[in-house]
Amino acid sequence: MTEPARRSHSTLSSVQNAARLLKEYSKGNRDIGVTELSRRLGIGKSTAHRLVNTLAAEGILDQDPHTGAYRLGLVMYELGASVALHADLHEACSPVIDQLRNATKETVQVAVLDGREVVYIERRESPQTLRLFGRVGYRNDAHCTSTGKLLLAALTPHTLEATLKDWKLKPHTPHTITQLNSLRAELSEIRKRGWAENINESEMGVASVAAPIRNGMGEVIAAVSVAGPLQRVSGDSMKRFARPCVEAGVAISRRLGYHEKPKGRQS
Repeated sequence: MTEPARRSHSTLSSVQNAARLLKEYSKGNRDIGVTELSRRLGIGKSTAHRLVNTLAAEGILDQDPHTGAYRLGLVMYELGASVALHADLHEACSPVIDQLRNATKETVQVAVLDGREVVYIERRESPQTLRLFGRVGYRNDAHCTSTGKLLLAALTPHTLEATLKDWKLKPHTPHTITQLNSLRAELSEIRKRGWAENINESEMGVASVAAPIRNGMGEVIAAVSVAGPLQRVSGDSMKRFARPCVEAGVAISRRLGYHEKPKGRQS
C-alpha cells in the first residue's frame, strides 16, 4: 500500500480541511471570506461554510459582522500563548533543574495542572541506583502528588471549588487523601507554608516535596518537585530538600520574568 493510501485510511478529511483552512491564516491574511477559502482549498462553498461555522462556534474563528469574512479567534491566541509558555518554561527550567538534581541527588520533575491531573513536562533522573521510574508526559491525579496539591492550592477560590465539585478522590494507597474537607485543609496549610509534600500518597515507599513556579505576573503556572524513595526523602531530609526546591522554583520564576515584591520594613 502506498503512503498516500495509508494516510487516507488514518485521517478524517473534514479535520484535514479544517487544518488546511487554519493554515491559510499563516500566509499574512487577517480576514478571508468563504468564497476565497473555498477557492484556495479546492472545496465546495457549502463545505467551506460548514467548516467556518463549526470553527466559529468553537471560538477558533471570528466573523466580521460588516464584511462577513472570518479571522482567527481568541481561542487560537490562547493556544498559541500556551505553546509559547511551554517553550519558555522548558528553556527557563532546564539549567535550574539540572542544578537541583545535582544538589539533591534525587529525581526532579516539573509539572503543570490539567483539570484534576498533573502532567509532568520536565524530568531529571536521580543518579542513584535506587530511584523512581517515570517519564515526561506521564499523568497522575493531582490530589495525591506534591506538585498536584501545590498547584491546586494556587487556584483562585472560585476555580478551586469548581474543580473540587463532585470530585471522588481516588485512593491510590491507604495514605491518599480521600475526603474533600481533608484536602481543603491540606491546601490551606500548603498556602501558608509555601511548599507541598507527599508521603506514601501516590505510591507506597515514595515521597516528594514541591514548590511553585510563577510567570511574570506572579501567577503559579507550574510546580517543581524533588522526589525519591521514602528512606531518603522523609522527616528531616524532606525539610532539607524543601529549601532548595523552593529556591529552584524562585530561580525558574525569575527566568520567566517574575520579580518578588519587596517585603515591608519591620518597625
